[in-house]
Parts: sequence; C-alpha cells; structure tokens
Amino acid sequence: MSPRSRMGELEQAVLDALWDGADASSGREVHARLVGRDLAYTTVMTVLDRLVAKDLVVRERDGRAFRYAPRLSRAAMTAELMREALESTGADRDQALVSFVGEASAEDLAALRRALADLT
Repeated sequence: MSPRSRMGELEQAVLDALWDGADASSGREVHARLVGRDLAYTTVMTVLDRLVAKDLVVRERDGRAFRYAPRLSRAAMTAELMREALESTGADRDQALVSFVGEASAEDLAALRRALADLT
C-alpha cells in the first residue's frame, strides 16, 4: 500500500505542516501551522503518533518533548508513490507510462525531459 493511500485527510494536512517547517517541529509548532482548523492539540499529537507508526514521520527526543520531521521530502514521497503505482500495474507498466506521458502537461513533459537528460 502506498504512503499516501495509507493516510487520511488530516494526516496529510499534518504532514504538509511538517513539510512547511524548516526543521524538525514540536507538536505545538505543527498545531500552530494548521491555521483555519479547529483542532485540539491532543488531536494533532495523536495524528503525529500515527504518522510515526506508519513510518512516514520520524520522532526525536528534545528534552521532555519530541520533535517531528517527515521521513521523506515531498518530492521523494511523490516518487515513491509513482514507483508503487507502476509496480502495481504488472504487465501493463509500459502502457501506464505511455498513458501518463500522453496526459502530461507541456511543463511536466519539459521537466521529465530535463530529468532524463540529467540521468544520461
């Protein structure tokens, strides 16, 4: 099961809040970044614990509290999701790639060309 398919909407919002921070964040910092959501601090802490259990977030002790950071960057998690989606297609992998590229925007195609050129 892919990392993002294992997450609910609130888990995704908390992970986004972690990515928005420059460094590992305390639960209070994550709670403060979730502007516009009427969430209890304890709810945010529960979600952080779930993300740690799912190995999507790492936790490190900081005095009596913890600091949290995403295990992967946004780009790395997106790449992992794409790899897992391709692996699940089985024999249709080539067709899945062709379909993806056929529906990609001009900007996405240009980025894909640059990435492929960098690999060679």
